[in-house]
Parts: sequence; structure tokens; C-alpha cells
Amino acid sequence: MNFAEIKKILKCKKVGIAGCGGLGSNCAVALARIGIGKLVIVDFDVIEKSNLNRQHYYTNQLGQKKVFTLEENIFFINPHVKIEPHDVKLGPKEVVSIFKKCDVIIEAFDLAEMKQMIIETVMTELPDIPLIVGMGMAGYGDNESIKMEQHGNLFICGDMKTAIAEDIPPLAPRVGIVAHMQANKALEILLKNTKNENHTKQS
Repeated sequence: MNFAEIKKILKCKKVGIAGCGGLGSNCAVALARIGIGKLVIVDFDVIEKSNLNRQHYYTNQLGQKKVFTLEENIFFINPHVKIEPHDVKLGPKEVVSIFKKCDVIIEAFDLAEMKQMIIETVMTELPDIPLIVGMGMAGYGDNESIKMEQHGNLFICGDMKTAIAEDIPPLAPRVGIVAHMQANKALEILLKNTKNENHTKQS
């Protein structure tokens, strides 16, 4: 499948991203570059100087809302991507109402309790939508520990063990690896599902 064929498929797809920090901003940019049709992005936070070591923002954007700034940054990368920004803090009710029409949902939270919340909510309320989460990406090096596990419609990317701490900070290289792994898995799911649909129609 060539790039033109890939973009033709992707322009009809919608991906939801919960969180616009290190994972979410880089994952969104990767999907925008390859021609995803629509991104539903959600975050309530503002850009801080400490974010710039791993998030897709710039010094002149400090203090701005992440969700709207990411929308602006994506426009300069690929103006054809439709962005649906939501400046809200997600709870179970918001997860369902905002992401229920997405083809894939990507989790990009920092806090473990938020990760648990979206996993439980999607698995219970939106079980037919694939959910791709990031778990374990702090520190540096140790590339071989980063992997992906699948549990039904739940996909986990990361080393599954390295939690963020003061002496194990999240840094651009490993965070970027996991973010792009999430984007790559989303791409695989979207293209695979399309192939299956086409096969069914032809049969």
C-alpha cells in the first residue's frame, strides 16, 4: 500500500487523544503528518517551561492552553486535519460523550489514576473501540524494554514498569518512542480494519 492509498483511507478516520502532553502532543503530530482525517483532542492544562523537554510546544507558547495550542501547531503541519478540541478534565461521563464516535482512542495521561479511569470506562462503556495506552516511559536508555502488549481491544505501549519520579523524569527520547509506538499501532489498527471491511464487501 503506497502513501497515497494510506492517506485516502486515513482521511475518513477519527482518532481520540486523551491528554495533550508528552505522549498526546507527539502522537497527534505523528498522526497529522500521515494524513489522519480528524483528531479529537482533550486537555485542560496550560503549557509550562518544564513541558518543553518532551512536548510539542515552543517557548513563545508558554502559559497557553495545550489543547488549543496543539490545534494551532497541527494546522501548520497539515491544515487538512480536522481538529475537535475539548478544554475539559475527563471523567467517565466525558470519556463516553467525547470519544464514542472515534475509531481508536489513545490514552496520554501522566497520572496512574487517570489511566485506570479511562481504561475501565472504555472497556466497560465503549468496548468495541480499540484503546491504546502508554505505561512506563520515564528515564533514558534501555530501548529493548519498550514493547507492546495486547489484551483484547486494549493495547499497552511502554516498558510497563518505569514510573515517573523526581530522579526518573520523563524525557523526550523515551516519551517520543512510546508516543510514536501508540501512533503506529493506531495506524495499524485503522488500516487493518479497512482491509477487513473491504474484504467483507468484496466477498
